[in-house]
Amino acid sequence: MTGPSERDTVCVDVGGLALEIEVAAADGLVDATLAQVVASALGVANDVAGPRRGAVTVVIGDDERIRLLNKLWRGFDKPTNVLSFRYPDNQAGPLAYIGDIAISYETAAREAAAEHKPLLDHIAHLSVHGFLHLLGYDHEQDREADEMEHLERLILARVGIPDPYVAHNAEG
Repeated sequence: MTGPSERDTVCVDVGGLALEIEVAAADGLVDATLAQVVASALGVANDVAGPRRGAVTVVIGDDERIRLLNKLWRGFDKPTNVLSFRYPDNQAGPLAYIGDIAISYETAAREAAAEHKPLLDHIAHLSVHGFLHLLGYDHEQDREADEMEHLERLILARVGIPDPYVAHNAEG
């Protein structure tokens, strides 16, 4: 993103899941409904894969911000589409912190364009993917990947988003 950065933070509760969604935008390039799309997708994800009561922070930033996080926490000096940072399950208190999700708006936009998908749909998918990681799902093994993709398809269908893997799997 170029130019001065502007941050918009939305706090919302969806079924016992307290979400803080920060969208860092430059020059008004980010769709105003982005936080609502993310909140809706995460609410359904929590209903389907949870439910968990707790707090999640979602940051949607530029490639540089996500690259720095990726370098610091994973040792990869490059941007990525989504990062998840899961907090321990053994926290005391009525509202445990589940974790953080960081999404690169720029990487998501490039991927959505390359895959001929609506950008908001792709960001909703990345949000769900990141949230499932916070709940302990993974895709390192084929069986785990199949289970995670099944949940993603189910969740996204419930918010009216087509199967994100159809074109990807068809291309190989």
